[in-house]
Amino acid sequence: MPVKIRLQRHGKKGKPYYWIVAADSRSKRDGKYLEKLGAYNPNTNPATIELDVDGAVQWLQNGAQPTDTAKAILSYKGAMLKNHLAGGVRKGALTEEQAQAKFDAWLEEKTSKVQAKADGLSKADADAKSKALEAEKAVNEARIAAAAPVVEEEVAEDVATEETTASNEEE
Repeated sequence: MPVKIRLQRHGKKGKPYYWIVAADSRSKRDGKYLEKLGAYNPNTNPATIELDVDGAVQWLQNGAQPTDTAKAILSYKGAMLKNHLAGGVRKGALTEEQAQAKFDAWLEEKTSKVQAKADGLSKADADAKSKALEAEKAVNEARIAAAAPVVEEEVAEDVATEETTASNEEE
């Protein structure tokens, strides 16, 4: 039975949410699957990916072929690297401890990159909000400044009108 690791679409129209599954290649896209390996949500920034790395590695070692998108996700989360390191351990090029140390170092570096991107996005959002607030303050100050002379002119006109009515009454 040829097995593929692929995405299974869920969610509503325009808001996709995917399960990462190991399924028979002959089954429908959203049909029966053998095992759910994780989830992928492209609606968030950065995209949210939950993956059982060990389960994915086990399926890869048993001959499952990932689709292009699934392969990119597995590579992003380190399942492809872990599979590659496991192959090196089987051949005797590495020990299990060396392979685990390499994987942990890679995982730490990847986590720091993702965190840096998330921090950059939150900083950009904060900058945009502060610029919008400054622009709004400027607009409000301009409105107040534009309204102030009108009020002074009305007061001056009222005083002039009262003086003319007072002088008219005296005559």
